[in-house]
Amino acid sequence: MQLEVWSDIVCPWCYLGKRRLEEALGQFEHADEVEVVWRSFQLDPSYPKGQPRPVPEDLAEKLGASPARVAAMQGHVTALAAEVGLDYHLDKSIMANTFDAHRLTHLAREYGLGAELHERLMRANLVEAENVDDADTLVRLAGEVGVPAEAARRVLAGDEYAGDVEADIRQARAFGANGVPFFVLDRRYGISGAQPTEAFLAALKQAHQDSASGAGTAAAR
Repeated sequence: MQLEVWSDIVCPWCYLGKRRLEEALGQFEHADEVEVVWRSFQLDPSYPKGQPRPVPEDLAEKLGASPARVAAMQGHVTALAAEVGLDYHLDKSIMANTFDAHRLTHLAREYGLGAELHERLMRANLVEAENVDDADTLVRLAGEVGVPAEAARRVLAGDEYAGDVEADIRQARAFGANGVPFFVLDRRYGISGAQPTEAFLAALKQAHQDSASGAGTAAAR
């Protein structure tokens, strides 16, 4: 059974959803039959490269919200994240264009390290307040999970894997995803948002049952 996950590196709900999914897999008796594939998505593809900015400041401007309102919003998701062991520091997090970071995750996949780099980048941005649109930072983070520095620098210096990132985003749109996290089981069932662990577990059980019986449709719904 294949489980595809579309997410963005700077998305706090995506990291929360990742942990809830992992909890569900930990309770799923057929977890060893599930192949998790991480797909790229950009919440704000128009955000300019090379212009990092504090997330609270960016949110206040985009939403027309007061600093207090932004702090309350971030506090809510921070509390939920803490329930699954994530120590968010969203008040210090940095808004950045994530296209190059996503390109590196596709490089990492060539080394069998796609999931590891995806995790490392999310932690770097949402927990450690790192700028994931800085080439030196990206090379260092990729190296920490085992991606050769020279390969990472080569990719960042050109446009390798740009087509892969764009293809992931097009596929998400084709499935009807307007935001992330977005989960697709066997290209049959779609789950939108950082659902409770119980919802993921129920979906896994249903997909497995339908796969075993040959039921289900051919497209995410």
